[in-house]
Amino acid sequence: MSFLPSDRSDAADAAEPSSVSPWRLSVAPMLDWTDRHCRYFHRLLTRHTRLYTEMVTTGALLHGDQGRHLDFNPEEHPVALQLGGSEPADLAACAKLAERWGYDEVNLNCGCPSERVQRGAFGACLMAEPQLVADGVKAMRDAVSIPVTVKHRIGIDKIERYEFVRDFVGTIAEAGCEVFIVHARNAWLQGLSPKDNREIPPLRYELVHRLKREFPQLTIVINGGLKTDAEIAEQLQHVDGVMVGRQAYHEPWQMAQWDSRFFSQADPATAQAGREAVEAAWVEYLSAQQAQGRPWATAMRHALGLWNGAAGSRRWRQIWSDHKLKSLSPTEVAALATEARAGVARHVDEHQARHAAALSA
Repeated sequence: MSFLPSDRSDAADAAEPSSVSPWRLSVAPMLDWTDRHCRYFHRLLTRHTRLYTEMVTTGALLHGDQGRHLDFNPEEHPVALQLGGSEPADLAACAKLAERWGYDEVNLNCGCPSERVQRGAFGACLMAEPQLVADGVKAMRDAVSIPVTVKHRIGIDKIERYEFVRDFVGTIAEAGCEVFIVHARNAWLQGLSPKDNREIPPLRYELVHRLKREFPQLTIVINGGLKTDAEIAEQLQHVDGVMVGRQAYHEPWQMAQWDSRFFSQADPATAQAGREAVEAAWVEYLSAQQAQGRPWATAMRHALGLWNGAAGSRRWRQIWSDHKLKSLSPTEVAALATEARAGVARHVDEHQARHAAALSA
């Protein structure tokens, strides 16, 4: 079974509610995480949240296996390709590939702080060269008709003046960029790991709100540290959209109510067809992967948080993660995992019933 539309046109229609911004809610590009398997899984939970690929460098696309980097399932729409690069001609060539492959957007990474990315002269260090970014954006916009967007930080290193990010956005907007996804932290280019860069520089949401006030004609999307639906709703009072990162990956069931809450659309996983139905659809996908000669465990790692918060979730994860079971089919492992989870849940229910009876005695 599947909750997903069966063809591209249906998927596109379902994924584009006309009354809200296409960038109202999105899942961040995350290296090694948001691959095509992860995105398919997320689509079982939300049809309207915008999804992003992992960052793909222009060099990998121009000189590597394009299909491996670009192929995706039609059910993933709306889906954006995030590029890492700085040479306008290379960016334009890769944007053409994104459009040819059917992506709904091409996004330029100006926010990654890793040293490897800096050696390639792209990522967050590009914020120091706004005109180069503008040239790259213009080259891409001249090459394709799909939206070209930029994801960036509010500053780099110790540059904490609002004017720095304001001027960066203003310069890129003059090149025709209309959508800016702003991680509300500085990127420290020296002395912090990428992980630390997501946690140590302080969040300054007010600077992103100020960008929206100063550039009301632009679509401003905020990113960084947002976890609860209440926090998302609060931010949507100030900006056009919210991008959620690791929270969506680690607590995927949270996304199951996003379509109704933030897009006024039906949720694909309803109260009547809940996590069990999502799991069944996912096992169907895993089985299809196995039939095509792909190890199902490669994809399954993205769904291990499905039952988080429910009784038996830890045992369920343990079974799906057991390397000794990887020779079995996904259907066989699912049966074992479901039986184990249900057994723990029954034990919890019985314990609660005994406790309640003791209190009422």
